[in-house]
Amino acid sequence: MVLSAIPGVSERMARKLTTHFGSENEVMLTLASGDIARLAEVEGLSAKRALSLARHFAGDTGSFLATKEARKLHQNLIAHLQSYASFPASQERMGLLMPVKDPSQRRRLVSAALDLDEGWLSEQAKAWQGLRRLREKQERYERVVVSPEPLESVKKHCRVLQPGENESWKDYTVFKTVTWLGSGAPMEAPDGWLVLGSSPDPFLVVPERTIDWFVHNRSVLEVLCDLVERHQRGEFPQNEALTSLGEALVPLGGLPEAMNRLSDDSQIEEVARIKDELWTTVKALETGVNEQVEAAMNDAKMALSGAELLEALADGTAFQRKLREATGHVIQEAMQQAREHLAAFLQPASLRCPFDIFTTSWPAKVDRQTIDGIDAALDSKLKAETTDHLVEMARLLGPMKAPCEQAVARLVETDQWLAVARWAHENRCVMPELVKHGVWLENGRHLLLGVEPDPVTYGLGEAAIKADRQSLALLTGANSGGKTTLLECIAYAAILAHMGLPVPATSARIGQVDALHILAKAGGTQSAGALEQTLVELATVVSDPTPKLILADELEAITEPGAGARIIAGMLLAAESQPETTMMLVTHLAPAILEATGRVDLRVDGIEARGLGDDLELLVDRTPRRNHLARSTPELIVKRLVEKSNGHAKALFADILEMFHQRD
Repeated sequence: MVLSAIPGVSERMARKLTTHFGSENEVMLTLASGDIARLAEVEGLSAKRALSLARHFAGDTGSFLATKEARKLHQNLIAHLQSYASFPASQERMGLLMPVKDPSQRRRLVSAALDLDEGWLSEQAKAWQGLRRLREKQERYERVVVSPEPLESVKKHCRVLQPGENESWKDYTVFKTVTWLGSGAPMEAPDGWLVLGSSPDPFLVVPERTIDWFVHNRSVLEVLCDLVERHQRGEFPQNEALTSLGEALVPLGGLPEAMNRLSDDSQIEEVARIKDELWTTVKALETGVNEQVEAAMNDAKMALSGAELLEALADGTAFQRKLREATGHVIQEAMQQAREHLAAFLQPASLRCPFDIFTTSWPAKVDRQTIDGIDAALDSKLKAETTDHLVEMARLLGPMKAPCEQAVARLVETDQWLAVARWAHENRCVMPELVKHGVWLENGRHLLLGVEPDPVTYGLGEAAIKADRQSLALLTGANSGGKTTLLECIAYAAILAHMGLPVPATSARIGQVDALHILAKAGGTQSAGALEQTLVELATVVSDPTPKLILADELEAITEPGAGARIIAGMLLAAESQPETTMMLVTHLAPAILEATGRVDLRVDGIEARGLGDDLELLVDRTPRRNHLARSTPELIVKRLVEKSNGHAKALFADILEMFHQRD
């Protein structure tokens, strides 16, 4: 797939994306993963635009959510669903859950997730809490890569040098750590060098970067290790929602052991410790030898005869020889003990201790040249151990990087479906039946009211029960009675069903349509120009033959009531002529609209207020009565004000209430 073929991706943006991620394939993988934060790291790509690109890549055209109000309700739903995800990456990916043309695959996965034990779902939410996506560590390394090719992808991580015609490997010995690619390599690599040939494994070129990736992502990979071990022990549930994750874990059978070995650099640490402590140790041995000999000499006695004393006076050399013979064994013993101590100190580094570590002078002094030799040998050993360990671990872990990325991507996707299952269980949701036309909710509930919602049973079109299969309905009734809440409840159910997700109801049938139009209350009487534009938009919607669900809320406010009723009547009749359109209109002008249509058979439903409770709260039957023009609530509100007010205001409200009675 060419990047520029994705809606919203220009040639310039395609180049930026490819440069940032290194290849078009990496861009595709990132788009598929839904990693919005990583996409937004690209210069000139905002988080909002990154989300839009990922949605387009996922196949969403944005046509179902046909109005701003529909998109707003979808965002509210996504935010509610995201609160059930285990970790931020899963929450982010859930932002890609848009209505789709064919939700069958999602329905299968969600249905399977709903079969999982609720306790297990809860345990996974805790186990995966705080998990994040895998990330590259942005760091440059000391290593120099010498290659006949430019290696653009490596240049951002370390220096890449191309040897000249007259250069040999010796010209690069000034660098401590070198990776040599291609011909001209030394027969025996200097300490710290890697000679890899012409076609090296990419994860060996800069082995430090390979190792750092696993170290940097250790917390995430430890979760993977736990999943791998559970999968190997047969403790992973057999469930379609977990199949893709289970398959992604298979190539990672060696990951737990490899991650354990990643921390096992004890030999390197031991050599480094010995090198750091070398001079402190030998100076302590030097001091110890001198102190030991001095203590021994304090107790030493040497008897000389008169002749030997005269001989010593005549020949100082002879006397010194006798003195060395008398004390030599003490010095030799002290130095031998020092050598044994140093040999034991060097033994973990597998280095032999030289015999002569002291000079021939007295007091005893360590031979600096000898110790410098030991230090150089330790330095070479340390470089060799470090290089060997790097190469060994990079060779072991490198091939697992891509499978780890694949497994974490599957883990993020899987948690998305588990989060939906947790949400559905807690909110008593069911998978709706998808039908051709209309909508039917049995005990449907609006989940975003902040309180326990009253269930409502309601429907329109072919999805409804036999008596309610009209494709149009006017919904009337009490102010604050729940008309807008019911409208939103139907809208949420339609959005969820087209996303392939459960709906909050005892049972539900949802007609599959191409578009959901939610037409919100107008802000007030509009100017002539604004009214003209609104009418054009309304006419376009209701006259379009595309299968659609229209939910309109008090459209009469666009102009004065009389004109508004006539305009809406015309719109209703236009919508009725479209056989694949279902429409519900919340209105306070039902009688005037019916009169304007000249029809007596249009369906009018009502949410009726029954009165005031003991605490003067409004008592409402939330489920609409079919074919019933419900009373509005101003009278009840005025009655409540009569009870709650005092003085002149109370008298005024009482007079107004009397006017309501006179009207009746």
